[in-house]
This record gives sequence, C-alpha cells and structure tokens, in this order.
Amino acid sequence: MATLTARARKRLSPNKFALPGTDGKPGKYPVEDKGHAKAALARESENVRKGKLSPVQASKIKHKADAVLGNHDSKYHNC
Repeated sequence: MATLTARARKRLSPNKFALPGTDGKPGKYPVEDKGHAKAALARESENVRKGKLSPVQASKIKHKADAVLGNHDSKYHNC
C-alpha cells in the first residue's frame, strides 16, 4: 500500500473515498488503490463490531472497496 500523506489525501476526489465527506469535511476510508481498499475492508468490519459504523455505512464501504479490488463486475456497478 502506498503511503498517503495528508496533502495527497486532501487532493483526492470525493469518489476515491468509500464514504465521501459532507459539509466540507474530508471523506473517510480512502480506496484509491488495492492496498487502501483492503485496509478499508478490514477497518470496516472492525468498526461495525465496535458499533462505530452502521450496517448501511459498512455496506457502502464494502461495495466501493470491492469495485476497486475487482470483486464484482463494475459494468453494472457505478462507483
């Protein structure tokens, strides 16, 4: 996984995050490459168990990370 500096993270477009930010806040769970997508999946399941993420948020993270990892046919899934 490539290191993502604070400066580079700020430059990422909202579609490179599994959970885009709102009201000027930065997005959460960057998935700009396969390494970050795998990390997002790991953190997603961990945070659901801790009660920090809702099942809907977890589903969005999983869907977006799977698209980056090529685990579903992106022809039918616009992410």
